[in-house]
Amino acid sequence: MKKTLTAIGAVCALLSATTAWANDKVVMGTNWLAQGGHGGFYQALADGTYEAYGLDVEISPGGPQVNNRPMLSAGRLDFLMAGNLLLSFDNVRNGIPTTVVAAFYQKDPQALMTHKGQYADFAALSDAPTVLVSKDGQFSFWEWMVQAQGFKNEQLRPYGYNLAQFLADDKMVQQAYGTAEPIYAREQGAEVDVFLLADNGWNTYAATLETRQELIDENPELVQRFVDATIEGWVNFLYGDHTPAYDAIMAANPEMTVEKLDKEVAQLKALEIIDSGDALEQGIGAMSQERIEAFYDLAVSSGIVEAGSVDLGKVATSQFVNQGHGLDLKAKLTGQ
Repeated sequence: MKKTLTAIGAVCALLSATTAWANDKVVMGTNWLAQGGHGGFYQALADGTYEAYGLDVEISPGGPQVNNRPMLSAGRLDFLMAGNLLLSFDNVRNGIPTTVVAAFYQKDPQALMTHKGQYADFAALSDAPTVLVSKDGQFSFWEWMVQAQGFKNEQLRPYGYNLAQFLADDKMVQQAYGTAEPIYAREQGAEVDVFLLADNGWNTYAATLETRQELIDENPELVQRFVDATIEGWVNFLYGDHTPAYDAIMAANPEMTVEKLDKEVAQLKALEIIDSGDALEQGIGAMSQERIEAFYDLAVSSGIVEAGSVDLGKVATSQFVNQGHGLDLKAKLTGQ
């Protein structure tokens, strides 16, 4: 009897210890199918960084039939990799209590793509005969291009995410995502120039990380752990052994290959999408209220957002970033 009680006590102690050290469950969503542009999240998951921070993370990919955006406010996701700040402005304007806690892209990868050597610079594109822009783009950055950059509505034609028109016309200008269409065009034999909107005044952050304000209020320590682990994931993905992330991405999206991922990562680095600007000194994910306000002013002056419609104090908080996290790891990996 004594041995039985002792055994039961040992089992209970083990269960108690297991429960005490159980990792916190976190579900985060992305904005599209798994790809190189999500690499930091998959890296932190696959190489054990999230686990080391006491997190049991599940990544829920978006896609053509999956809109993860409403899942965050509904409580089915804890974090969401969103797009640019216009989406965050919309949430605040509509009373949806979500907040940006990090900005993993210092530059929005939205760009205009041309055949190589056809146009000297971004300003020259305003004289192009035709510019292909998607419906979403027509109601966002195109408005800014017309109001502030000299483009004309007469140039505008719809972009249906097919390169055929572009490939058939050397003078054609088209919308491009910096890590996508330029790669696809080159694969089909076209040499191209890429003009990032971000390098010409379109100053929004992108790949923002959103969570519910409720989670920030009730468990800021968990938010901090997730942000810190993800920052380390991005550093390891960009500068260390990204094999674990590649394997995880290809498992989640069979259309991805090592060759495709290598090209995406090369574009992320060449265009300085992630590790640039404030991130160089404050760490990946850095953001400032001043820049958020500057982009809001741009959006208002371009007619994209109505003046006075957004409480900017509710858009984002920098309490979880700008701490230099990951800089030591980067120095160790790069030897600099």
